[in-house]
Amino acid sequence: MIAFVSGTVAALAPDAAVVEVGGVGMAVQCTPNTLSTLRMGQPAKLHTSLVVREDSLTLYGFADDDERQVFELLQTASGVGPRLAQAMLAVHTPDALRRAVSTADEKALTAVPGIGKKGAQKLLLELKDRLGAPVGAPAVGAPAGTGWRDQLHAALIGLGYATREADEAVAAVAPRAEAAEGTPQVGQLLKAALQTLNRAR
Repeated sequence: MIAFVSGTVAALAPDAAVVEVGGVGMAVQCTPNTLSTLRMGQPAKLHTSLVVREDSLTLYGFADDDERQVFELLQTASGVGPRLAQAMLAVHTPDALRRAVSTADEKALTAVPGIGKKGAQKLLLELKDRLGAPVGAPAVGAPAGTGWRDQLHAALIGLGYATREADEAVAAVAPRAEAAEGTPQVGQLLKAALQTLNRAR
């Protein structure tokens, strides 16, 4: 079990980072929120979960140990693999997931790509006693629906884009984010923003 990796950030991509550890580049799958905390050439420490398959070894990285633990607990539910667990954490914080499960909030779970109404109902039943109670209270005074802008902007800066480019990309995807029901999905917005930047170059 690789509990964490600590080293210099050697590369960043929309869904992964490469951290140089003792001369070896460790590829780590990360959510947009985690990627937004990383900077090229800067030291980083990621809490990790190693997923072993017959044909692959995949390392998933998280900004803190709580997120890693929730990632592993989510996979104890039937039908939830590492990709879906990571998608859930890309859309919701660990506490938001705990709140969704403790309040039986189907809508919050169906906001995750790949989870339909029946899947959400099943997950609410299976995860009810596994995730525990929310640790922190919801942020007071934070306008609903604006957090995605800061997360997306930080992720683009972390990927090496200039502030002006990041501003333009956020503005380009804003109509799509505002048209979405519920909380905008930062992972999908990041992909759309990267497509607009690639077209502009």
